[in-house]
Amino acid sequence: MNNGSDKIPDTYRSFLLMEEIAREEPLTQRELSRRLDIALGLVNSYLKNLVAKGFVRIKAFPRNRYAYILTPQGIAEKSRLAYQHLSYFTNLYRVARQDYAALFQGLVAAGVKSVSFCGVDEVAEIAYLSLKEAGIGLAAIMDDGPTGGLFFGVEVDCLEEGVGRGAERIVITSFKRGEALRERLLALGVAPEWICAAGGNNAGELITPNKERT
Repeated sequence: MNNGSDKIPDTYRSFLLMEEIAREEPLTQRELSRRLDIALGLVNSYLKNLVAKGFVRIKAFPRNRYAYILTPQGIAEKSRLAYQHLSYFTNLYRVARQDYAALFQGLVAAGVKSVSFCGVDEVAEIAYLSLKEAGIGLAAIMDDGPTGGLFFGVEVDCLEEGVGRGAERIVITSFKRGEALRERLLALGVAPEWICAAGGNNAGELITPNKERT
């Protein structure tokens, strides 16, 4: 499984965008780009397409903020896409379970006893199931969004706090924001070899035993 957004089908991106729009919050396109880990230019393109099709209308607010509101046709389209992607979600669960199980088995073989999760969404819940099966401890859960809530009894930290919790590896556990979270971790000084992503090309390097942290 690749956590980057490059593998997300176009219709699924449209569905995710309409899911955010359904909240009816005043948002900039840049905020939508950050939330969904989609390039700003793509957000602009998708919004124009949704408006042209009559699925979305725009309400202006001060300071260049806008509420992108679903029309009745847009609500119907969002429901249609949800059904269309039911098989996609089912496949996501199956593939994520397999990939995270393989990742954690490799970490166990490398002698890793604890990890931190980075990113809270549906994939994090799938990863947690595989983590418990592998018998690895969860030292922390962090996110760059709202923090302070609980994830399976563990308080969600901001990234700045989470990276200092002493875990032996940090595992990316967001499907939509994987690459953005990785970049944030690198910016905070986390060594690349300490960042794990299920199904990543560098999985072999990440689970090398006894690698010193830099």
